[in-house]
Amino acid sequence: MSAGEAVLTPVVHTERDGDVLVVIINNPPVNAGSLEVRRGLLAAIDTLQATPDLLAGVLIGSGSTFIAGSDLREFGKPLEAPELPSIIEAIEACTKPVVAALHGAALGGGLELALGCDARVATVKTVVGLPEVTLGIIPGAGGTQRVPRRVGVARAIQMICSGERIPSGKALELRLIDEVVSTDLRAAAIAHARSLAGRKCRIRDEAVLPDDPAVIESAVQSALRAGKRRPAVMAAIEVIQASARLPIDDALASERAAFQRLRLSREAFALRHQFFAEREAMKLPQAFQATPRPVQTVAIIGAGTMGSGIAISALDAGMDVLLVEQDEAALQRGSERIHEYYNNRVASGKLKVDQAAANESRLTPTTDWEQLRRADLIIEAVFEEMAVKHVVFAKIDAHARAGAVLATNTSYLDVDAIARAISRPQDVLGLHFFSPANVMKLLEVVRGEQTAPDVLATGMALAKRLGKQPVVTGNAFGFIGNRIYNAYRKQCEFMLEDGAWPEQVDAALQAFGFAMGPFAVADLSGLDIAWRMRRAQAATRNPQERYVAILDHLCEQGRLGQKSGAGYYTYPDGKRSATTDQTVRGIIEQASVQRGIERRLLSDEEIQRRALLAMVNEAALLLAEGVAGRATDIDVVMVQGYGFPRWEGGPVFWARQQGAAALQAGMDELARCSGGSFVRANLAVLLD
Repeated sequence: MSAGEAVLTPVVHTERDGDVLVVIINNPPVNAGSLEVRRGLLAAIDTLQATPDLLAGVLIGSGSTFIAGSDLREFGKPLEAPELPSIIEAIEACTKPVVAALHGAALGGGLELALGCDARVATVKTVVGLPEVTLGIIPGAGGTQRVPRRVGVARAIQMICSGERIPSGKALELRLIDEVVSTDLRAAAIAHARSLAGRKCRIRDEAVLPDDPAVIESAVQSALRAGKRRPAVMAAIEVIQASARLPIDDALASERAAFQRLRLSREAFALRHQFFAEREAMKLPQAFQATPRPVQTVAIIGAGTMGSGIAISALDAGMDVLLVEQDEAALQRGSERIHEYYNNRVASGKLKVDQAAANESRLTPTTDWEQLRRADLIIEAVFEEMAVKHVVFAKIDAHARAGAVLATNTSYLDVDAIARAISRPQDVLGLHFFSPANVMKLLEVVRGEQTAPDVLATGMALAKRLGKQPVVTGNAFGFIGNRIYNAYRKQCEFMLEDGAWPEQVDAALQAFGFAMGPFAVADLSGLDIAWRMRRAQAATRNPQERYVAILDHLCEQGRLGQKSGAGYYTYPDGKRSATTDQTVRGIIEQASVQRGIERRLLSDEEIQRRALLAMVNEAALLLAEGVAGRATDIDVVMVQGYGFPRWEGGPVFWARQQGAAALQAGMDELARCSGGSFVRANLAVLLD
């Protein structure tokens, strides 16, 4: 170690560059602002202040980023001193200027720390933001007070309440960053620090940028709508607006009090649970870890809505795509769908013309199955019927090169039955994309009984490259998501026979936090999808099962949902009716009569409880069967793919909050309502 270098804590050390002290944060992988980081930073600022021949300081992160946020694991516990506001106070009180050198991401506490410095120098590819509201809290170290002093109250509300990530160029325009460089960041930050020698430039000393009250009110209403009036959004708006009317120290105290209250709220615990669950889901179990096979060229068989969406995802990720169809007309429709997507992105300003052209140039539409020999990965995305899948996979087997990964995009079919029909079952896995595939983040990666570890690893690597959230699932009917959703939907159908109307069930579950209720969702996706799945299961259905035929009767009358103008609801002029019509009510009432049920009024609380408990019971069964490898994976699937409210954490997290006695009573009720074939799970597997 040189004489100019000092280790202050294991994750922070300093180096002298002449008269500038460079403080280096090394807390991989993202330099999270942990207790040890805070201790090291405070010691470094003390050193800067106490050393006469030092004129300025620079804070910089090692590795690929500055500070990408605080250590979230600390937020559910009593916070230990020094807390981040103390570090920022020390920087502001220091008589020598401190410059933050930003690269990678400066998020949350990382950006708050940077805003507490006298200047900020960033690389071209840096992004900044305050995403705390997405975790059920607010910035707690001055973000709600310093940002309005640079961008105004309205823009601060927009930025903070949405968790917006801002690229460095835009951040420079907003004056959140003072300089953007494409050369040596450290050298540029040191030069900037020397230029400030003898001067302090504290944002806290600036006035809040004035704003038109009407513009502020518009920003408030937009944030409340987008944020569903969640507590963190409302608290953020309140403390941001306080920046314009309170002395900064009073406003900072108000911000910190709100932060401390929110970080221990149930909602914040739920959101942190989901945050960590998503990261855990990215990891393969030790037994399946392997080096992924290299993939650059992807062949997608089927140019329908799903196939086109998968193709767009791969093109956006920089991959070469073969789009394969059986006839020119279908291929043309798929190609036009992709071209229209990129045209719309350009027209809306979301994509540059040259990038759209580059993406489209990597697309090769073809009806020539010989082209499959070029592909590293082949994804079948054809009609959801086993006989059709077998025909397609026979062709894939005949044309794909040795070692290519072969994937079926199926929602519920048996991946092993598909794999066994070809000569190389070890190369087959399931990739269950969610529609629209270029928008939805969830990707269920289905492990067949003969899927090779490197094939599974390739599926996971592909998901990450596409920007998806992967979850590994075993091969079982419906995998994780559709099997749980099927149990949820069945219970909601039971409640129709018991006395509820579809609009009551939908409204109750929307009140809980789902974006849409199950019957509105069914109409949107098409009732014939569930009808087809039911018919596929009919031969193996338990005769003791409580089977609700309401959906079948709707489909038999041509009511297939929104696309046919009627399903559970009608769609005059394309808009959904507020209530169900007499045809639907007649079918439901007849179902109650045939079941021998006297209809009764169900409360919103009962509807919510039964629907959630049905999810929980099925989740426990899936975990016990090994279909889901981790209880937390189930929560990721249901939040990312099925609209379960993120701030409730997922069905497993919800169950863990209920208490053993309440869960037991709820399961007793569920068993009574669900018929003779109901399989009651041992919930202990979820609660351990």
